[in-house]
Amino acid sequence: MGVRSVAGEIEELRRQIEHHNRKYYFEDAPEISDLEFDRLMQRLIELEREHPELVTPDSPTQRVGGEPIAGFKQVVHRTPMLSMDNTYNEADLREFDARIRRWLQGEEPRYVAEQKIDGVSVSLMYERGLFTLGATRGDGLRGDDITHNLRTLRDVPLRLRTDGGAAPELIEVRGEVYMTHRELARLNKLQQERGERLFANCRNAAAGSLKLLDPRLSAERRLRFFAHSEGQLAGLAVTSHIDFLEQIRGYGFTVVPHSTPLDSIDQVLDYCAGQLESRHELEYETDGMVVKVDSLKQRARLGTTSKAPRWVIAYKVELWQASTRIRNIQVHVGKTGVLTPVAELETVEIAGTRVSRVSLHNADEITRKDIQVGDSVVVEKAGKVIPHVVRVELEKRTGQEKPFEFPARCPACKTEVVRDEGGVYIRCPNPSCPAQLKEHLRFYAHRQAMDIEGLGPALIDQLVDSGLVRRLPDLYRLRVEDLAELERMGEKSAQNLVANIEASKDRGLARVLTALGIRHVGERNARLLAEEFGSIDALLEAPEERLAAIPGVGPVVAASVYQFFHSRAGREVIEELRRFGVRMTEERKAARETKLDGKTFVVTGTLERFSRAEIEDLIQKLGGRATSSVSKKTAYVIAGSDPGSNVEKARRLGVKVLSEAEFLEMIGQ
Repeated sequence: MGVRSVAGEIEELRRQIEHHNRKYYFEDAPEISDLEFDRLMQRLIELEREHPELVTPDSPTQRVGGEPIAGFKQVVHRTPMLSMDNTYNEADLREFDARIRRWLQGEEPRYVAEQKIDGVSVSLMYERGLFTLGATRGDGLRGDDITHNLRTLRDVPLRLRTDGGAAPELIEVRGEVYMTHRELARLNKLQQERGERLFANCRNAAAGSLKLLDPRLSAERRLRFFAHSEGQLAGLAVTSHIDFLEQIRGYGFTVVPHSTPLDSIDQVLDYCAGQLESRHELEYETDGMVVKVDSLKQRARLGTTSKAPRWVIAYKVELWQASTRIRNIQVHVGKTGVLTPVAELETVEIAGTRVSRVSLHNADEITRKDIQVGDSVVVEKAGKVIPHVVRVELEKRTGQEKPFEFPARCPACKTEVVRDEGGVYIRCPNPSCPAQLKEHLRFYAHRQAMDIEGLGPALIDQLVDSGLVRRLPDLYRLRVEDLAELERMGEKSAQNLVANIEASKDRGLARVLTALGIRHVGERNARLLAEEFGSIDALLEAPEERLAAIPGVGPVVAASVYQFFHSRAGREVIEELRRFGVRMTEERKAARETKLDGKTFVVTGTLERFSRAEIEDLIQKLGGRATSSVSKKTAYVIAGSDPGSNVEKARRLGVKVLSEAEFLEMIGQ
């Protein structure tokens, strides 16, 4: 074969390998098997070994690692890699927003919120499109030259993809090198077999891998990279952070998961809350969110301190982890029929509480994390709230573990289960399923729903198991003599419960909509719908487009509400509740008397007589509106103890601040 033919084959192999790298690492949509990919790579290695004059620095073969190096050279960062200020609470994040607005002197900032990857910070330098230098953050001014190891990462481009256009003269991309949970489990199993030290977590493993002197060993570790910011730039015109991320995405980088531009700190907090709630779904470690001003021009005006830029802050969560063993996996049926696997653990203490059960969320989660009964697992609590399984400790497997088979039928009623179309949830479709009914009754009786005191889980189990309650409206058929026959239910308790059930009939439309358990309809959306329509009849007649047009509702909630009220089961339950005298209108009895009609309130701090949900509910009933942040449209701020920055902002804007007592005096209570 002539040199020209060899060069053509080499070029075609490189093109194919880079294409499949992109499909695997960037798009998560591999087109060929690992074996087929390895054959392409092996053929390229053979041809380049036979024709070393055809090897180029950006060839995929240069990722497999060269010879060991003698040690790390120190490099000076052209632009310092500063640290970030950080916080663990919402009040500090609001204060960050207040500072930004003060410094910008009335100019409105836009923010971008992105995942804070718990990895190793690195800098990648590209000159005329070619990767020439990679370094650790070090002390911010100087770092270690780890180019040899960074070249082994499949999602670090060796040459920028410019689609025939000119590459920037100089571009420095900064980001995080990380390791996935699955790779850590594989690596620790391999370390154990070799009799070598195990890694405690993904970050330690990534850091250790980058500091190896032999790049061939680093290449075995399958590290990954997320790009998240810029350093030195020459020949790249961008005006915002979002512009920069989109530009380098086109060059071939995987950019850190991030929001669209957000116009207010409330939007930032909502986005962060959603991201933090779904951390368990990620294949990598995060320890919070990073909030950045989007405009590069505004960033330049805000500047930096000696330690950190003023335009960025890390919104972190406290993390606690412990290792334990899964004794068993049970499946729980929720009020909407969703089957949720729950792991029963050998009890372990995490952040001062004893944890013996943890949700595994869904069948796909079990498969993705390769969880088996008997496995040793790492369990994490983020922010001292809900624990979840981070990863399986594969190195501790004994061979006695058993794969978990997700049930094909509902464990409560034996109905064949179905998977949501295009979703991850598996449901029992039987509306008469006793397990669903029990959960629905617990939700219906909840304080924020119909508030039926005395209707607890044990009694609900008895009511359903005895057949006294077969459907939700059957609650209103219960008599004292029926209840008195139940275990631990005397006549006085029965009388009290019947009275409480009767009292629930007058809770109003918002509470009924909350209690019905319509998918995607929580307390907030229920209030919006009740305020908008005022009666169940008006809501039943509303077309889906009308529902979707309500500010704060949107198409997903609208579709769910419309479907519920136009289903046979939904119509039947409404008509039965109506026959029993359940009020399904929203009265605004004292709106004119108390002068709350249309006024906006912000509640901040800890109150004495009310929880925040209770006082916001009262404001809504009296015709007012409750929001979470102070603006020029806010009429009053109700401040309890430890109120945070909302009070300062209110005074700055001239918004009146009320104590709890002053608010009660205003409404005549």
